[in-house]
Amino acid sequence: MAFHTNSSQQYSLTDITNTLTTREKKAMENSWAKIFAEEIFPFIDEGRFHVLYSTRTQCRSNTPVNICVGALIIKELFQISDDEVVENLMLDPRYQYALHTTSYEEQPLSDKTLSRFRKRCYDYESAYGTNLMHECVADLSSKIAKMMNINPRMKRMDSLMIEANIKNLSRAELLYTCVAKLVAYIHKENRNDILEGLEHYYNPNDFNQTFYYNDSTGTDERIHSILCDAEKLLELCNSDYDEITEYQLLIRCLSEQTVVQNSVRKLRNKEDGGFSSSMLQNPADPDATYREKAGKKHRGYVANFEESVGENGSVVTDYQFEPNTYSDSQFLKDHLQQTESQKETTILITDGAYSGAENTSLAAAKNIRLVTTDLTGKEVPDIYADFEMNKEGTRILKCPAGYSPKSCCCSSSNGHVHASFIKELCLGCPHKDECRVKVYKNVCSVDLSATAQYRAKTRRYMKTDEFKAFARLRNGVETIPSILRSQYQVDRMAVRGKIRSGFFFGCKIAALNVRKLLTFRNGLGHYAQNPLLAS
Repeated sequence: MAFHTNSSQQYSLTDITNTLTTREKKAMENSWAKIFAEEIFPFIDEGRFHVLYSTRTQCRSNTPVNICVGALIIKELFQISDDEVVENLMLDPRYQYALHTTSYEEQPLSDKTLSRFRKRCYDYESAYGTNLMHECVADLSSKIAKMMNINPRMKRMDSLMIEANIKNLSRAELLYTCVAKLVAYIHKENRNDILEGLEHYYNPNDFNQTFYYNDSTGTDERIHSILCDAEKLLELCNSDYDEITEYQLLIRCLSEQTVVQNSVRKLRNKEDGGFSSSMLQNPADPDATYREKAGKKHRGYVANFEESVGENGSVVTDYQFEPNTYSDSQFLKDHLQQTESQKETTILITDGAYSGAENTSLAAAKNIRLVTTDLTGKEVPDIYADFEMNKEGTRILKCPAGYSPKSCCCSSSNGHVHASFIKELCLGCPHKDECRVKVYKNVCSVDLSATAQYRAKTRRYMKTDEFKAFARLRNGVETIPSILRSQYQVDRMAVRGKIRSGFFFGCKIAALNVRKLLTFRNGLGHYAQNPLLAS
């Protein structure tokens, strides 16, 4: 299929809008379709998707990419299925108007168009590591922010846990499922000759018979039986199935969940070590990981998003999507690495999980001022903020009283700076108790690190009125996870795997931003006056 840009966007004499009555045209002009048609659809960049198609001009032309992307956004905007999008495009003039297809004799979307387009994007990201939909959504989001006249120099960031669409399996159920999937694959390949004694695994009722209709006291026996069957299966497969996904998942599951002792395979326990949150949770979604946060258990992914905010509202201008073992601090590092240096100082407001001297320094290098509204970790004395250290944080130049140390050295293991001061000066200083000096025979010493000083300065700043205004502004970002869960069902996405889930999440972010634009154009988007939001 050859790539061609959408050139069929001009209205013709047979355009369906010519058949509308005056009342119907007025309703169309006042609907969401007009804003989508004029302010969203024209800014969907088709060019970046040309890599998904053949360069041979003799091939059949592709379905216009901007129609596919626009339809996917509308699908999430109204939380409908692919089939409903295709049906509505045929029967509803608003969908045709929004996607510039009112002059088409036959609507370009079929029952497989959207799924095939998504698969092309999945395969390309899997092969080259480039998420084309993310690039498209980020570009479109920045344009929406400009349409809403949102200040690009005031941003806030947050993350949310996203549950994978998988069943929570016990260790025995996980092992059984991996064995059953491989047996089912071999059975499908008509190799029943090597499955003697394992036939029950491809019986659809066997799982329930094994786990729900048997006495729970036989758990150890069932696990032993499953492990014996797994060993037998490995022998039968030999090296013939090395490239098969089901075989690889069984190998992964056995390596993570079991150990072999005295030629006998058994479940791994704490003494055996090797447990990690990246272990396989369910073979239906090998990318999903495990994490406990705020006392809750999560299996799936985590998304991080950056939101530009101004007097006219807010727009999510960028997002990231990773397994849920990814930390907020690492999200920020990745984001800063990909961000160009800002011509004007940009303020980025986050919670304490993004804090740290390293992150603050990385942000400053891009002319971004990082403001964190909380700090994790232990308290440090406020007086630490008044010590003068060199730029590298490896030497103390002066103490709060203005004295230079007699000697100074920095530990290479933990980065702590050990400075010695003249004993008489320290003992007569009113700050000696606050500095927590250690008194020796001839000197007094202080241990300080750049991290501790950063924490002291941050806590002091957190008492200012400016910081309190920033904190109130950051609180608004908490609505995004709530909206994504309640209105866009991010915890119930009908796909599995990081690439597929990330694609759907990007479409939901685009739909969220389109809804923000619709609200703004309808005169409902206005923030309370806040001096921090002034352009």
